[in-house]
Amino acid sequence: MSEVSPRRRREVLDALRRGTVPASGLDLLAVGLERFVPTLDAELDVVTAGGSSFKAIRGEYGAGKTFVTRFLAERAARRGMATAEVQISETETPLHKLETVYRRIGESLRTSAFPPSALRPVLDSWLYTLEADVAAADPSLAVAGAQSMDAAVAQLLEQRLAAVSTRTPAFAQALRAYRSAVVAGDSVAADALAGWLGGQPHVAGAAKRAAGIRGELDHFGAMGFLQGLLTVLRDAGHPGLLLILDEVETLQRVRGDVRDKALNALRQLVDEVDSGRFPGLFLVITGTPAFYDGPSGVPRLPPLAQRLATDFATDTRFDNPRAVQLRLPGFDLAALGQLGTRVRDLFADGASDAARISRVVDDRYVSELAVAVTGSLGGRVGVAPRVFLKKLVSDVLDRVDQFDDFDPRRHYALTVNAAELTDVERESASLAVIPAARADDVHLDL
Repeated sequence: MSEVSPRRRREVLDALRRGTVPASGLDLLAVGLERFVPTLDAELDVVTAGGSSFKAIRGEYGAGKTFVTRFLAERAARRGMATAEVQISETETPLHKLETVYRRIGESLRTSAFPPSALRPVLDSWLYTLEADVAAADPSLAVAGAQSMDAAVAQLLEQRLAAVSTRTPAFAQALRAYRSAVVAGDSVAADALAGWLGGQPHVAGAAKRAAGIRGELDHFGAMGFLQGLLTVLRDAGHPGLLLILDEVETLQRVRGDVRDKALNALRQLVDEVDSGRFPGLFLVITGTPAFYDGPSGVPRLPPLAQRLATDFATDTRFDNPRAVQLRLPGFDLAALGQLGTRVRDLFADGASDAARISRVVDDRYVSELAVAVTGSLGGRVGVAPRVFLKKLVSDVLDRVDQFDDFDPRRHYALTVNAAELTDVERESASLAVIPAARADDVHLDL
């Protein structure tokens, strides 16, 4: 922990105080993921080398699916990849409308240098790279005049967009127009075209007419736009894109015909990844076991079920991380305690009296707090990490650090209020305080 920078430590601890997943530094909190890391790193290496990959992550609510995907995103960013996390929902981002999914990709696009949305900086970086590559290939163009340089850049642009132009000529046409608008200093047209390239609807008609493009992005065009985005990312210095489709299990709540369309769209995406159409794409989806195995989920579409089929009949310790599905076993009390001691050590490393932090909040107390929080949430360990870490940092460690006479064993009693819980946590907490009804407890008015 001594090698962690003060800024990184502060960002992680501040997020835990708020009860949120830290935006970075997740490697500091990764407990129980050690056996998955070599395989995930190997797949990231394949993608950055020009390949593509797909992984389906399964786990119950509270198993850590969001944590794992953001942990993976952090490792991808270290390799220079761009990342995008899209929350699938029945109203705002329905999976059967890939044009909406693509729009969310543009809105959530992140690089190591730029937060969401990083689409416009990526486009500008792509233009700069084109000019730099042209100048490097022919240094004489630097003194040949703007017209010669512009012609050479346009020629290189056509070469690199050849594959995209074949499948999605509108994307390539918009890129040409975007470059022309930037060169001409027309910021209004450049903004409009950047929005259109990001899948945004209702782009000004004048900008589209000037660029020679028409209409809005549709379901089938979205696949071509994704291919074009990958090309731009690669030329801008990002060797790939990690695309996370989170909470795919929400498909189980939509109308039957809509669910079938969404499952087919997912099958189409998986098949395109397997076919090699999207070099540089690492597609990750998350869902609950009920989604992968239940009658309202993947089994409704046999071709998709065949592609995602994975043997989970053996003991979890023999799960194959290379399989298409990756099963998260969730936390047990030992792992929760280990996570707590990691956070305690991270906190102590930046405290004025690290020895006191470690002495007062020792391993035994951390384990006792883990048991108490889990008990207040109906004994469901998988639901407990967020609340446990929030209580540990905000209610215990901060007080020990600030008050010399504070002893959590004597001065702190755990309280868990419904207002601070998520819906799943609140449901678990109700199990801890409401005893199950027995037949003899039911009173009938006769």
